[in-house]
Amino acid sequence: MDVVGWILVIVLFAVGMAGAIYPVLPGVFAIYAAFFVYGLCISFSPFGLWFWLIQTTIVLAIVVADYVIGAWGVKRFGGTRASVIGSTIGILIGPFVIPAFGLILGPFLGAVAGELTTGADMRQSMRAGLGALVGFFSGLAMKIVLQSIMIVLFIIWLL
Repeated sequence: MDVVGWILVIVLFAVGMAGAIYPVLPGVFAIYAAFFVYGLCISFSPFGLWFWLIQTTIVLAIVVADYVIGAWGVKRFGGTRASVIGSTIGILIGPFVIPAFGLILGPFLGAVAGELTTGADMRQSMRAGLGALVGFFSGLAMKIVLQSIMIVLFIIWLL
């Protein structure tokens, strides 16, 4: 059962890290699930209260910050609530509509479209789109760093 447990943990870690980049995948929740898989297949004994408090805090920080950072990028570049919503929709459907480049074009085009619906001119709409990209890449970097920290802490806790 140990081998199966480790294989599942590694797969969940890989899915989690891929989810940082590709928002359709569960991301941080896959990494969090890996801890439970390890506990169920191998042992929960290495994990104490502090492990769960730290990991849960990181999960909550990622979930909240992911939205806040994206919205911050749009707002920082003068976008409105409509461009934040458009960016969010774009990041979710962009990869499906434009497979190769939708992950980048989706939030940009969504923010531009959202801003245009408020009556903003093209220049302001493009700025909001640029802000969506800044927010997306900032959030991506934050997720990669924090999710990597989760995995490193897991390994350290096992040592």
